[in-house]
This record gives sequence, C-alpha cells and structure tokens, in this order.
Amino acid sequence: MKQLTFTLETQDTSTQARAGKIQTAHGEIETPIFMPVGTVGSVKGVHQRELSEDIKAQIILGNTYHLYLRPGLEVLEHLGGLHQFNAWQKPILTDSGGYQVYSLANTRKITEEGVTFQSHIDGSRHVFTPENVMDTQRSIGADIVMAFDECPPYPSDYAYAQNSMHLTHRWLERCIQRFKETEPKYGYFQSLFPIVQGSTYKDLRQQSAEYIASTDMPGNAIGGLSVGEPAEMMYEMTEWTCQFLPKEKPRYLMGVGTPENILECIALGVDMFDCVMPTRNARHGLLYTTEGILNIKNKRWEKDPSPIDAELGGYVSTQYSKGYLRHLIHSKELLGPQIASIHNLTFYLWLVREARLQIKAGNFVNWKKEILEKITRRL
Repeated sequence: MKQLTFTLETQDTSTQARAGKIQTAHGEIETPIFMPVGTVGSVKGVHQRELSEDIKAQIILGNTYHLYLRPGLEVLEHLGGLHQFNAWQKPILTDSGGYQVYSLANTRKITEEGVTFQSHIDGSRHVFTPENVMDTQRSIGADIVMAFDECPPYPSDYAYAQNSMHLTHRWLERCIQRFKETEPKYGYFQSLFPIVQGSTYKDLRQQSAEYIASTDMPGNAIGGLSVGEPAEMMYEMTEWTCQFLPKEKPRYLMGVGTPENILECIALGVDMFDCVMPTRNARHGLLYTTEGILNIKNKRWEKDPSPIDAELGGYVSTQYSKGYLRHLIHSKELLGPQIASIHNLTFYLWLVREARLQIKAGNFVNWKKEILEKITRRL
C-alpha cells in the first residue's frame, strides 16, 4: 500500500524543532506547516486562488462530520471527491469527526461500537463507527485521513481518561483493519494517522504514544489538547508525548492554536498544526501582524492610512489600509471579514515558513525569542 513519506531535513541543536518535507499524492508539504481549516470544503470567505497564491497554503483541512452531513457522500462521490468538488488540487487532511462528536456532548451516546449522535442541522440521528468513518473518508478522498477517536473533556478524572484512551486504541485497531481492506476511490493513495489521547496524565500519554507508534502508520497525531487546559499544561503534555513518537514520521498537534502556541510547540517537536482561530478572530476584527495584535474595530485605526501589515507581503496585507478595513468591518460589508481572514492566514503561513527558514539556518531560538516579543504585544 503506497503511503505518504516524510523526509527530516534539519534538526535544531538546542530545541526539538525540525524542518522536513511530506510527500503526498497531491504534492509536497514543507514542515513545520499550518493548515487552514475548510470545515465544509471551504475556508470561510476565502477563494482557493487566494489560498494558493496570496496565503501560500500547502494543505487545507476538511471535516468528516460536516461533509458527511452536507453535501453528503452521494454528492461527493458523484462529483469525484473533495479535490474535484472544491477545486483544490493540493493536499487535504480530514479530521475524523471525533472532535465534533466531543462537542455534541448533550446529543450523543458513546458505546463500544461507536457513537450515536444527532445532526446539528435537523436533529436526525446518525451513527459513526471506526469502520464507517474510514469509509466516509475514502469517499471524501483526503490525502491524510484521521483515525476515529474519543476526545475526553478537560478536566477528566483518571479513570475516565484511561477508559477513553483504551477505547480510542480499540477503535484504532478497527480503523486500521478497515483502511487496509478498502481501496482509494479516486485513483490516488491515502494515508491514515492515529491519534494519541490520555488527557493530562503523563503515564496515559506515554502509553498511548507508544501504542500508536507501534502501529507503524506513516504519521501520528496528538489529540485531546487545546480543549480548555492552561497553555503551560498543553506544552508539558506535548513535550512529553513527542519523545515517545518516532522522529522519522510527522507529528500533528490537532486544533492548536495561537501564533505563540504554534512557535512553542514547533520548539517541542511538532510539525503540523490546524486551528480555526485565524479566520474566526478575523471575522470579529482581531488581526495578527508582524508588529503585534490589533483590534481593527478600535477608533484609533479610523483614519489610519497605513497598510494592514507592510512587512508581511501579499496583496491584501500591503494594499488595503487599516482605516479602510475598519470601515468595512463596522459597515458589516462582506469584504471586511474576507480581507481580515486572508490577512490572518497569510500571517500564520508566513510565521511557519519563517520558522522553517530559521530552523534550517540554525537561528531558531534567537529568532523565536525576538519574534514572540513583537507578535504577542497588543497594539
């Protein structure tokens, strides 16, 4: 079975930060990388051309739960899978739906077989099992598919976290079995990543990381973090977990996070990230820039003729003024959230690209210290 490959190019000498390349059926991904979230097959308000040319995204994320409900598998299969459906010819990763099931705590039931849940759209009842989640991701056609897991809430007591972890491992065995006995539907290979769980308990995290590493899948993910725990605890669990995951395979930290979170976790050995934060915050006027974080709704920007971020590059960040973007956001003009979203994603992709350059140049630690002082301040 053909699978993605990972080439480790550079390992930082004073941290666990590393630079590498992932090869998929739809092209190469340079790591560390941030993946814009295209939940229902669309990164909200952003054209695929802008994703590729201005933002310079190399891979985007789709969500199995949402795509399963809308447009549904029949439509996706009829139209040739998600790459053809949304006209994005670079790599795609699909989340298994486990996190969405976690967020539906009041309308779902977890059993050994799988999860019964109600649609957030019309209340209809559905069942996700490890087997049909693999089948669903075959139908969506992502390059990287995720194993079906249970994401325990924070905080979880030890017994719950332990039982949840073992359930995730048993589901993983079923995911791998189903994945191996089925074939891709659109003529290119797909690769399966298992997910480490264990809440905030080091011994469980170690057990889970060692277990999923033993399955010898082409990459590994760390789940169940960024669910309400303090940032320092997230860093502690990430650092602890990474040491039990193979160095020769990519590590994906799911759902993280702020620019600061991403740089800190790159230093701990993580290669791949995704988060809705840059686009969600953009729609509310919060912008990340190379000089700091600003709320474009504030009156101080009303008459500001300067570009959103002259240093960042990209058409949107350099051509539109802060005053104009503030006007659009205040007027609830659709173009406002679109410009803000493109800008924030451009910043995130610039940040991981710059981190990669500094790792390769042997200057990551000094650069990280300097850049964090700038990009975390409030303007």
